[in-house]
Amino acid sequence: MAFLHKTPRIAPPPEGRTGILLVNLGTPDDTGYFSVRRYLSEFLSDRRVIESPPLIWQPILQGIILTKRPFASGANYARIWHKEENASPLRVYTRRQAEGLAERLRADGVPVEWGMRYGRPSVAKAVESLMDQGCDRIISIALYPQYSATTTATANDQLFRALMRLRRQPAVLTVPSFPDHPAFIRALETSVQDTLAGLSFKPQQIVASFHGLPKTCIEKGDTYRDECERTISALRQALGLSEEQMPLTFQSRFGPLEWVQPYTAPFVKALPAQGITKIAVIMPGFMVDCLETLDEIGNELREEFMEAGGEEFALVPCLNDSKGAIDLLEDLSRSAMAGFQRG
Repeated sequence: MAFLHKTPRIAPPPEGRTGILLVNLGTPDDTGYFSVRRYLSEFLSDRRVIESPPLIWQPILQGIILTKRPFASGANYARIWHKEENASPLRVYTRRQAEGLAERLRADGVPVEWGMRYGRPSVAKAVESLMDQGCDRIISIALYPQYSATTTATANDQLFRALMRLRRQPAVLTVPSFPDHPAFIRALETSVQDTLAGLSFKPQQIVASFHGLPKTCIEKGDTYRDECERTISALRQALGLSEEQMPLTFQSRFGPLEWVQPYTAPFVKALPAQGITKIAVIMPGFMVDCLETLDEIGNELREEFMEAGGEEFALVPCLNDSKGAIDLLEDLSRSAMAGFQRG
């Protein structure tokens, strides 16, 4: 393999220069069949996501799944597509988070770039841009509050792959997950309070829905469920709510394996029969709104709840580009920068 080298546009100063890299999951470039297929193929080919042997999994993926699923997924994306910017909400809000953080760090001379684990803009291009701006040190923040090998680890993998191709590598620090970081919990608390203040009804429950994970991943040592518990415990305490008032559930299950439970959809559909007909749903595992929050919960789950006898359903937005989100990212960045100074 030929190692890459590009003379940076701005040479690193003698004292060094730090840049911030935000890494999110990724998104199709548009809602068309081939764009969605490319994205799903990359995503579902990741061994961190699907651990089945490729010789068994790839014929299934490239045949049955990717023949049909891009049509359905494309229609789902179309329902939540950001028309003004012609991009998915995940791309729009990730970019805005990077821009907001860059503004906070501008006076410190710290550039900020963003990249996607799957799709564009790539992590490699973001690294190249930071190095071109004279950065010889990079702080990488994976935008997943709770650690999982399927999210945080694979984001780090992609960063390390980019570094493997470079002749001159920057020093890199990866920021740990932040499930109960005070700034994260404050931002969630504010989001809940602001949402409730704008409602015409009082929810009987605020259901917390995290992305699911196969149970086998937990059994093999993934700490994801424990970190979800840390988040919801801290948020309940901040809001003065009980476990019954803010239950923990898991969404987005697919395939035949058992996933961590309780599953969000069956849990929510059963609530009206228990006399709970007015609810709000918060998704504290997602830093920005995306297909899983706006469509799976905001559209599909809402419809299922109403059909089961529900009366009122509210969605608590993800942190997106709120002040609380930028406060959190600034706090994480500055804490990492303080421990990453050249001696």
